[in-house]
Amino acid sequence: MSEPKPPTPTPPGDMYKGWLFKWTNYIKGYQRRWFVLSNGLLSYYRTQAEMGHTCRGTINLATANIAVEDSCNFVISNGGAQTYHLKASTEVERQRWITALELAKAKAVHMQAESDDSGDDCPAVPPSSGQGGGCRNLEIQSTLRTLGSKVEDLNTCNDLIVKHGSALQRSLSELEGIRVVGDVGEKMRQVTERATLFRITSNAMINACRDFLSLAQNHSKRWQKALQVERDQRIRLEETLEQLAKQHNHLERAFRGATVLPSSFSNPALANKGAAVKGDASDEDDDNEFFDAMEDPAGFITVPADPKYHSVACLSIRRSGSNVSGLSSEIGMDDQSVNFDDQSMVSNPESPQPLELEPVRQRRTRIPDKPNYYLNLWSIMKNCIGKELSKIPMPVNFNEPLSMLQRLSEDLEYYELLDKAAKCQSSLEQMCYVAAFTVSSYSTTVHRTGKPFNPLLGETFELDRLKDCGYRSLCEQVSHHPPAAAHHASSEKGWTLRQEITLASKFRGKYLSIMPLGSIQCLFDKSDNHYSWKKVTTTVHNIIVGKLWIDQSGEIDVVNHKTGDRCHLKFAPYSYFSRDVPRKVTGVVTDKEGKAHYVLSGTWDEKMEFSRIMQSSKGENGTEGKQRTVYQTLKAKEIWRKNPLPEGAENMYFFSSLALTLNDPEEGVAPTDCRRRPDQRLMEDGRWDEANAEKQRLEEKQRTVRREREREAVKAASSPEEAVTEDSINDSPSKTDAVETGTEANEVYDESTHPDSYQAMWFDKLDDPASGETLHVYKGGYWEAKEQGKWDVCPDIF
Repeated sequence: MSEPKPPTPTPPGDMYKGWLFKWTNYIKGYQRRWFVLSNGLLSYYRTQAEMGHTCRGTINLATANIAVEDSCNFVISNGGAQTYHLKASTEVERQRWITALELAKAKAVHMQAESDDSGDDCPAVPPSSGQGGGCRNLEIQSTLRTLGSKVEDLNTCNDLIVKHGSALQRSLSELEGIRVVGDVGEKMRQVTERATLFRITSNAMINACRDFLSLAQNHSKRWQKALQVERDQRIRLEETLEQLAKQHNHLERAFRGATVLPSSFSNPALANKGAAVKGDASDEDDDNEFFDAMEDPAGFITVPADPKYHSVACLSIRRSGSNVSGLSSEIGMDDQSVNFDDQSMVSNPESPQPLELEPVRQRRTRIPDKPNYYLNLWSIMKNCIGKELSKIPMPVNFNEPLSMLQRLSEDLEYYELLDKAAKCQSSLEQMCYVAAFTVSSYSTTVHRTGKPFNPLLGETFELDRLKDCGYRSLCEQVSHHPPAAAHHASSEKGWTLRQEITLASKFRGKYLSIMPLGSIQCLFDKSDNHYSWKKVTTTVHNIIVGKLWIDQSGEIDVVNHKTGDRCHLKFAPYSYFSRDVPRKVTGVVTDKEGKAHYVLSGTWDEKMEFSRIMQSSKGENGTEGKQRTVYQTLKAKEIWRKNPLPEGAENMYFFSSLALTLNDPEEGVAPTDCRRRPDQRLMEDGRWDEANAEKQRLEEKQRTVRREREREAVKAASSPEEAVTEDSINDSPSKTDAVETGTEANEVYDESTHPDSYQAMWFDKLDDPASGETLHVYKGGYWEAKEQGKWDVCPDIF
């Protein structure tokens, strides 16, 4: 290790940084660390690269003692809570650090003294917490007593002014009534005396008011400064706590990574990448860490494949020439610049040739910023614990200006994965892309804590990207209780996506669970492969207290009903004590015989990678006695990566570039399209009060239409005798009173006796023979109606 270069001295008040040796423990001794002195705080890191993300410790010099031990060693302590034993490489370097630390401490103490208005009862040097609290209380009591005495002086002066003013008024009245000339001198003398007393008292009143005002202004400035100091301290505390949490999590991972080989580091590429970020193997505090019980480990481990598999793969590439499939070229030519899409295009002679592009419509890249409206969440949610979310009346303050139908259409943000899957020659390769597409649909939810608008029955949304992306999709709300939406998307590249999502949600007090119950299917025209899968559970945490955050957990089985191939994906729930990266997703692609061919790994909010399995074997038992499979894999390749959010997304509900365009008004869409929904449009424009009123109007209109539809269904289903009987019952006072008791009573009665007979406009409910499920399938007619501009079949829902 080369000798550290002494830091260059910097002017007082600027940042001072350099290498020092810090005592860790009796086993490791002194360890080289990078120290940074800034704003009265001394922080240290393992390397300079850690300055942007991981601080190992921080000490406040305003309350610290600096002691020199010998020519190179010195100690910094803040009273027992933190003590740094440091050593410089030379005596000159030690003296430079001591000088910089003393100047920084003096400046920090001076800043605190100014905030406490030095010269009062409190000393300039910050006392301990107990003494500082007592001193501050005495200071406040003294100030209150001074202000109270000034108020008493003002009250006394006020009484004297009233008394002398009344006497002066009487003297003036008497002076007016004087008739005898001899009394004039005496009366004038009395008036002069009383006027003088009144002037003196008035001046005293003015002086007392001036003193009180001056005193109040001085203390007001001081209190404002003290309040600002408290705010700054609170911010520093929050930052320190956040750093401590990151350090704690990092130390846990480092410790566990040193004892158990995690699956994410079994691949050499990932291992090198992790080592470059983390630096040393462990820190000085690793030996004192304690942990809770470990979570259920992964069912498999990946290790690098034997080099002979790479040479065999390369030989097969050279023999087969350009007719090899895209993924095979990836296997044998990891270190060469081979693009998978180019290979796929070469191997697929039926790929369409480039056409002359038409001008693409310019779509918006911004929406109005989200207003900062305060709303007490607990006052609304405390009576909703245990209920379904769809039956809770929510103001738009908890929403985002998009409908659930538009959120379904966001699944197509990474449609390129399906385009690549349509070019694959192997069904197993195709499965990798379909699995990556299922994971990519969750990437837009990581910061999206707002609730989408519940669509009205019959509401639709079209996403026509045929000219610029080669696909178009249509969504329709086909049921209201339970809420269900049907989605159909088709592409010129030879794939069709259809899904029907029914949401079941429960509010549990601290978190909200959303369980999608529907099915998603993807069909490819060329290979006739038919895939189906379901969604995992979405959980919104810290509903009442704390910052909202979203997690995805559960398992997904992507099944190819034609070939029997299967991909089992596992979304690991977030655990603070887990050694794995947050939001981790792992998966294995197997054929109909159960043989594993590919391994997928990554996170649902960032990227996914895949690697081909060359050999598998049974490994040792895991931490809970479960035997795990060991897969020897080739080098992992990235199959999907999340697109960066647009600039200023934090002020625009964290919308992606696609989400920003979904509610952009377009001409020619159906009258039931989400873009025409008035409450959603008002919310996007920032007019939330009007949006809340409009939302209530639309919901009441929907309930009225539903009751009318159910009454017509009852009449149509009843015989003439039953109709007469029902009319006589309806005319009776008891039935009339029951009907007029309220909307909820009507809906309960109707649901228990006569279900809703609503029929969707653009979808038919059919049984799928491949998957054995019942779902709404697009029956056609929408795009033809759009071309002709005929929307007679659309109801008036807005």
